[in-house]
Amino acid sequence: MASEQHVKQYLAYWVQLGKRVIVHNGQKAILPKTIIAGDRYSQEFEDLWNFTRSSASGDCYIEGTEQTFSELLRPDWEINPCSRCAMPVPTRTIGLPPESCPCFDLPHWPNTEMPQPREPVSSQASLSNIRDRLRSHS
Repeated sequence: MASEQHVKQYLAYWVQLGKRVIVHNGQKAILPKTIIAGDRYSQEFEDLWNFTRSSASGDCYIEGTEQTFSELLRPDWEINPCSRCAMPVPTRTIGLPPESCPCFDLPHWPNTEMPQPREPVSSQASLSNIRDRLRSHS
């Protein structure tokens, strides 16, 4: 079963590549301008995520896919790396997999020469880990 955090990460990675979020049962497409703000997701992205989790949003999914976020939170779905591009994609634990990865319509993807989508990183926590490792070796 895909956790809520895995589905949120799946959403964040794909919107970083310009995939829009389809809401209101296909009536509207949303693409936040900022996804990451320092060591956390941006407020704009958090608002979108919370909206997709509300009943007011209707069915929500990533452009080019058919699986809704509410479906992905059911036990018969997992989020795994795409065999073509290594981006997170939904896969069924039982039954047939989805027909394609959301990367199918991105003409220059995968592109190893550009930064890959990522999660927020706490610089302070990373530096503290480095400091602690250096202290333990001296």
